[in-house]
Amino acid sequence: MFLKPKGLMQITKSSLPWLLVFCFIFFICGIFLALLFSPDDYKQGEIVRIMYIHVPTAWMSLAIYMLIALLSFAFLVWNNVICGVLARAASSVGVVFAAVCLITGSIWGKGTWGTWWVWDARLTSMLILFFSYVGYLMLWNFFSDEARAMKSASVFAIFSAINVPIVKFSVNLWSTLHQPASILRAGGVAIDNSMLIPLIAMFIFFIFLFLVLWVLNSHKLIDTYKIKKEIVLRF
Repeated sequence: MFLKPKGLMQITKSSLPWLLVFCFIFFICGIFLALLFSPDDYKQGEIVRIMYIHVPTAWMSLAIYMLIALLSFAFLVWNNVICGVLARAASSVGVVFAAVCLITGSIWGKGTWGTWWVWDARLTSMLILFFSYVGYLMLWNFFSDEARAMKSASVFAIFSAINVPIVKFSVNLWSTLHQPASILRAGGVAIDNSMLIPLIAMFIFFIFLFLVLWVLNSHKLIDTYKIKKEIVLRF
């Protein structure tokens, strides 16, 4: 049922209003906590607040690409076209999150390092992830045959997903200007609750924002995307 267009549309349409409500709630809470509850950094000052956008969009960029790779794998193994469509719907959101992550990171870097960009391991691997998103989307539009485009993009997503753990562990594997992990680390969380709570609230907001946009994109693709009827019948 979940992997059939009719069942998927029914479930997501009924859940969309709730997703919008939770998205709005966590946005208000996250912004309030980030601007008023969270203190400025004793070294970085007010610019540290950009992390409440930068960090969650970085996490989401990695998670969405892994989701795309898993859906692509499911499509290739079980030949379920809806998995490929869902991966395509997620990719257009992921590429925006990756772009926001890079832009906010550059602004943050200019304020703390004095430069917009450095070719260190974390930044470079994140840029590669952004181009992976772009490459995935380009493959969808490169072939006139929809089935071939879906298969090519799926194979690309699976193999290029190797960059996701590289992005995550780049600060541990190589010397880098980027600060090491502050939350998912062996020594425990290294960030005060006054910053951790707003960060988690904003992360949850971005999760719900992704779900809302993913649902809307999925509906659009199922209804209007250039997938031939004979392919749809194989769902």
